[in-house]
Amino acid sequence: MLGLLNAGLDAVHNRLAWVATDPIDWKFYLQVCSWSVCLFESYLLLRQFPLYSKTEPPPVLAEHFKPETFKKSQSYGKDKAKFSLISGIYKQVVDSLFLQYGLMAWSWDIGGKLIAKLGYGPEHEILQSIAFAFTLFFVSSLPSLPLSAYQTFVLEEKHGFNKMTPGLFVTDLFKSWAIGFIIGAPFLAGFLSVFKWAGDRFVPWLMAFLLIFQMSMVVLYPTVIQPLFNKLSPLPEGDLRGRIESLASKLKFPLKHLYEIDGSKRSSHSNAYFFGLPWSKHIVIFDTLIKQSKPEEVEAVLAHELGHWYYMHPSQLLLLSQIHIFTILALFPAFLRAPPLLRAFDFPPSVAAKPPTIVAFLLYQMLLTPLEAVVGILMNAVSRKFEYQADRFAVELQTQLKDEKMADMGDRLGRALVTLHVENLSTVWVDWLYSAYHHSHPTLTERLRALEGYKNAVVAARGTSEKKEL
Repeated sequence: MLGLLNAGLDAVHNRLAWVATDPIDWKFYLQVCSWSVCLFESYLLLRQFPLYSKTEPPPVLAEHFKPETFKKSQSYGKDKAKFSLISGIYKQVVDSLFLQYGLMAWSWDIGGKLIAKLGYGPEHEILQSIAFAFTLFFVSSLPSLPLSAYQTFVLEEKHGFNKMTPGLFVTDLFKSWAIGFIIGAPFLAGFLSVFKWAGDRFVPWLMAFLLIFQMSMVVLYPTVIQPLFNKLSPLPEGDLRGRIESLASKLKFPLKHLYEIDGSKRSSHSNAYFFGLPWSKHIVIFDTLIKQSKPEEVEAVLAHELGHWYYMHPSQLLLLSQIHIFTILALFPAFLRAPPLLRAFDFPPSVAAKPPTIVAFLLYQMLLTPLEAVVGILMNAVSRKFEYQADRFAVELQTQLKDEKMADMGDRLGRALVTLHVENLSTVWVDWLYSAYHHSHPTLTERLRALEGYKNAVVAARGTSEKKEL
């Protein structure tokens, strides 16, 4: 099996042999591609922007949005769109300048000087790669800090969502940097060690390494990392806990823990999700969701989430991500030993002659920018399909569990979705192309329309079944 895989990969590499020899202006190519993506995203925002001038919600939502609430929603959407447009162009200009003036080559040089102060030379490529990666990350993240502060303390504050203090903002920033180093350094060392150990046959071994890392993060993030930022407490005994535990038991969902998270510590936005390994799952509900919705509506939201589990959507997305990763890694060897690629980005001949793995990989990923945009659209389409399936699962629970108490689950889910949109001031008028590119979920009107269809189908199926019994 590995022999066939390696033979196929060799054939691909032979076809891409020109990458290692032809003097292509990769920097110009990347500038064109990145600006094309930026301008396309700006175009999408300009398509969406006129919809924020509408004075009434879609007819299907008219009874759910009070005029004042809809006005606030439109104002919030317009402000976010303006911010996205300006920040998107600003970030592109900064990235373009960094690219043009050789930030990556400079960062590699600084990384070498840093480890030299510790007594290590350029032969310690992994150590220099770690110093390079964090130098590059730190420098490239600085220009976006004012944008992040503005978004939190001006935009979100203006519309009543921000609960974060400046002190908490700074603390979160340093925590995230520290966690990035604590996790990132060993990950990068392991990542590069696989390359060094496996040589040209690294693809299957690196995929295994990345899969193990992904599975580890599934456990570590919610149990170790997230508690550093938010407090997870057992959901108190009561109607909501009883409903969720009963539903999980009926569906044989392997519920291990049921948590409430203090999301209100930073924002008024709300959410709910589950995580864990196949045999041990944990459900997390934001305190904001509990305050904003009735227990039966929160139960409906969780019924939707359990629909994702029932249809194995996380596993399917994991499989798709593995296919995506395989495709990226399969093409990478052609760029791994390509001196012209590094020379195009201002690396000196001494470095370009033997390209550092991490540098070649980062440059290669940057060159994939337009393709990744297309992949993102396709993944959004898959995700929206899964959202519809999970909604249908919630509606059909009555039939599946033969429980009349679940008969109004579709209505409850619809009310919960409307409440989430109202409380979060979510946009309800959405351009179709903007949505296809940016949204992993169907719009509210699309979901409510689909819920009506699912409910009608359940009623029709029940009527047919009753006729057969007669």
